[in-house]
Amino acid sequence: AALAIAAEFLGALGLITGLLGRVAAFAIMVTMAVAALTAHLSNGFFMNWKGNQKGEGIEYFILAIGLAITVIINGSGALSLDRFLSARADR
Repeated sequence: AALAIAAEFLGALGLITGLLGRVAAFAIMVTMAVAALTAHLSNGFFMNWKGNQKGEGIEYFILAIGLAITVIINGSGALSLDRFLSARADR
């Protein structure tokens, strides 16, 4: 549990700042995949909007994994610390 907490906390900081964005996105992706497969898959696909199932489904986790894959492929973007630091190193 401590590893998942660290991955989500540090991964969120990495995604917000754009520092090691691909590594942060990978950590979030792995954490979400493990949570979806181990704890939420038995609840079905949809989230528990009406309160009539025993827990949340995997709908949110698929969204988070898809967004993480997008960051892994495209990087953190033009306003990220990664871009800023690599531009300074190239000078």
